[in-house]
Amino acid sequence: MEQSIQIIEYHHTYKDDFKKINIEWIEKFFKVEPHDLEQLDAPEEIINHGGQIFLAKLGDEIVGTSALIHDGDGVYELAKMGVTPKAQGLGLGKKLCAFSIEEAKKRNAKSLYLLSNRKLIPAITMYSNLGFVEIPIGATLYERTDIKMEYPL
Repeated sequence: MEQSIQIIEYHHTYKDDFKKINIEWIEKFFKVEPHDLEQLDAPEEIINHGGQIFLAKLGDEIVGTSALIHDGDGVYELAKMGVTPKAQGLGLGKKLCAFSIEEAKKRNAKSLYLLSNRKLIPAITMYSNLGFVEIPIGATLYERTDIKMEYPL
């Protein structure tokens, strides 16, 4: 099964997959917020503003997503990380996160951060294990955010 997992860059034909996977995990734990819909309804805007979306493909099916959102001045947010329930446990979240970190490095990012919630213990643990450290939150567009983490570049 490992050989059939690919991380690919976003293509407009995967727009519905990107939205569906993210809505699925958000609704499982929280509520979908206006800023979620801004990004999920117009993923091309993430790319048009200097970011990128990555998709985990298992065989012919998209089963995971992540995005690097460019905030300007070399600052990127790692966001829209999600894996379908049927593909959880395969390490895809970690693969997507590590792939996104490497892409940020290739782009000579000055800062890479993520916003999350402490009740997502497996995700917070994964981020910590990959090298993210907690930093002050500051202002955020999401009600659900109660932790901000940064990857040392």
